[in-house]
Amino acid sequence: MEDEEELLKRIVVNPKVMAGKPVIRGTRIPVEHLLRLLAQGLTFQEILDDYPHLTKEDITAVLLYAAKITGKEEVYPVTLE
Repeated sequence: MEDEEELLKRIVVNPKVMAGKPVIRGTRIPVEHLLRLLAQGLTFQEILDDYPHLTKEDITAVLLYAAKITGKEEVYPVTLE
């Protein structure tokens, strides 16, 4: 398994590709799209079957990228009444 730094190199942002959304390097597949597929319950293998040019490491990079992004969010307590 690649280390985190190498995995994150698989995610790129280019203003000329998909309006600057993060995508898998060398593709026009947005990180957001793969996250939605995972949220819908698709397995890594199902995604790889649908997108044979992707690798397991690409999908792992998507999850790592999402974890890094959400880890930097500020969280404010919500008061429930």
